[in-house]
Amino acid sequence: MSQDADIIVVGGGLAGLAAAAALARIGLDIIHVAPKAPVDRRTSALMMPSVDFLTGSGLIADPASLGHALTAIRIIDATPRLIRAPETLFEAAEVGLDAFGWNFSNASLLESFQAAAPDERITTRAEAVTHYQRNGVLGTVTLADGATLSAPLVVGADGKKSLIRAEAGIGTREHSFAESALVCDLTLGRSIQGTSIEFHYPHGPFTLVPAGGNRANLVWIDEESVLREAQSSGPESLLAAIRRQSQNLFGRIELASPSFIFPLSTLSVETAGVDGTALVGESAHAFPPIGAQGLNLGLRDVADLVAVVADADRARDDWGLAASAAYADLRSGDLIRTGSMVDTLFRSLLADMLPSQALRAGGLWALKLMPGLRRQAFDMGMGRR
Repeated sequence: MSQDADIIVVGGGLAGLAAAAALARIGLDIIHVAPKAPVDRRTSALMMPSVDFLTGSGLIADPASLGHALTAIRIIDATPRLIRAPETLFEAAEVGLDAFGWNFSNASLLESFQAAAPDERITTRAEAVTHYQRNGVLGTVTLADGATLSAPLVVGADGKKSLIRAEAGIGTREHSFAESALVCDLTLGRSIQGTSIEFHYPHGPFTLVPAGGNRANLVWIDEESVLREAQSSGPESLLAAIRRQSQNLFGRIELASPSFIFPLSTLSVETAGVDGTALVGESAHAFPPIGAQGLNLGLRDVADLVAVVADADRARDDWGLAASAAYADLRSGDLIRTGSMVDTLFRSLLADMLPSQALRAGGLWALKLMPGLRRQAFDMGMGRR
């Protein structure tokens, strides 16, 4: 069987395009299998290690030309619980940073990644993959039009229901929550400047993320029935619920986009790589939108994959097999650590038992009062390694 490229990347989202473009930029021939998809109107808060990777690899230029700086994080315990956490403000200046990260529109990131991909090194196929199998040292994908393509390394970036993952035989652990998330863009009467504000309620956080000027991106986690009721009664009803959840702190609020509701779940994998297959992004992990970990973790996948491939001895026929094994070893600790952190944080927000409330409140008091612990929390939350 003939080889068609050095690497095939399957998946047209941010993680898939970042992987395809970054690998092409280090001199590999890439086939990017990316079916057409609707415009992604969401936003992503990327912490500085992710931003540094994107700028260092040439996928974006000046972050200020694409996004909005996140200079502080404010946490407000809005629960009626007996034991409540203190209001806490984390500022980037505390650790000598201008910003914790930047909030980008996903559409702007996609455009920047596409512009950064070298045309002479990357071929894009806008077809769905219908089958994947390994044939010795090569992986072969079959497309919906009947074409077959082969490469030593195949990267699955095809989301939670990844076909590449399933046909590579990589097992998953999944859990669905009763809560869902409502997302939309808002125009506020008073700007939140560069501060991300999280109101913690019994069924999850209500988070406003700076989007420039008086704009903010809303991520509201609650019981699905509550979100559906707020959404289904019309824009004025939804705005009234948003004003109530934000404690009327921001003056007049207007909708700046349609609202969308999606269910929350977690997904983890037995391994991120095996037998010439590597998984990045939501094909390898999925979390509730807590602590801005989703795409940040996906970009750490991409960064480690690029590092492994750059070090691989591609003169060997089996280099793809070796690279996938090295990638799995490199990603293992980060995936376990981040997954445990997000799961623990989300469950702590939902816990009603007094011991759990006390632990959560005590933890936030410790973060408020102990600079050393705050710095460790900053490093973990930002994904520093």
